[in-house]
Amino acid sequence: MTLRFLGTTSDDGDCPTLYEIPETDEILVQGERETDPAHLVQLRDVKPSETFVRVPRSLLTRYAPRSTAPELHPFSTISHLFRDFRHTAWRLETRRGYATDRNSPLWPRFLAGEDVAAEPANAWRQNVRTQVDQGKRFERVRLADEPLTQGQEFLLARAPSNIEAGEDIRYLTRSEATDLRLPDYDFWLFDSKILARFAFDEDDTTLGVYVTEDPAEVLAACQARDAAWHHAVPARAFAERVASTV
Repeated sequence: MTLRFLGTTSDDGDCPTLYEIPETDEILVQGERETDPAHLVQLRDVKPSETFVRVPRSLLTRYAPRSTAPELHPFSTISHLFRDFRHTAWRLETRRGYATDRNSPLWPRFLAGEDVAAEPANAWRQNVRTQVDQGKRFERVRLADEPLTQGQEFLLARAPSNIEAGEDIRYLTRSEATDLRLPDYDFWLFDSKILARFAFDEDDTTLGVYVTEDPAEVLAACQARDAAWHHAVPARAFAERVASTV
């Protein structure tokens, strides 16, 4: 079973922390083990396999899920949000590759060493341009391994077309993301109020999205966005940095 990082109130990367176990309805709590004998003798119905940890009330208040887990929906069900949002559509990309990219007609051209930066207009970029012209913002931060994976190289090579349409794309190394304790899942955040979290299979194929307005989940996404955006590097500067190391 996998763990999904929910959040922490620690400033230095130490415990306490909350995790969700997506395959169950359980939450895993990381914290300091309770050792006070006066407390331990007051615990009731303790099984030999159980232990007890201390966490601050603020951790549970801020991050503990307070609503039923959202259902998985096809990505197409949120397509209207990319037109209807009022201020900002923000994306975190965490994966080392995406099946949609490998299935793209540009993929073999990229593997052949062709320039895939200049692409003809498509529906996505036309909508980006329309929304940006209205004063809205399309922003995304992509995590990058060191060295880049082939999938990450492909996205970096294609970035100029999306930037030209109006997207602000920035990059953050995976090690920096780990230090910032960013989530390890992809999501879109619309107007700091609607969160669409991606689900992928082992082949990097999108299975759908979990859509929620739960305050705790949205707050965690907003905090991740603020931290990532502060440290991320614009795509052009990142591409120059990568080129200088090749």
